[in-house]
Amino acid sequence: MIKHKLWRRWAKALGEKSGKDDKESDNIAVIRSIIFVTYLVTNCFIVAGVIRHWNDSGTNVYVCADKPRGGYWCSLREGVPVR
Repeated sequence: MIKHKLWRRWAKALGEKSGKDDKESDNIAVIRSIIFVTYLVTNCFIVAGVIRHWNDSGTNVYVCADKPRGGYWCSLREGVPVR
């Protein structure tokens, strides 16, 4: 009984009741729940990536220039602070 009440509240929290009968409404609520969970997981990965790279000390930068007689050269500068 408690499980049924919790499900009804969750389904109503997801949005307006849709469907011709209770079974169709439950199926729609399941689909909305799956969409909600995918949004939640995606946001968790985004936040985790931001936290992981929150205070990076620097980044690798390639500096390239043209040679006087044609061609070019590149040099790697590691740990250059980003401003």
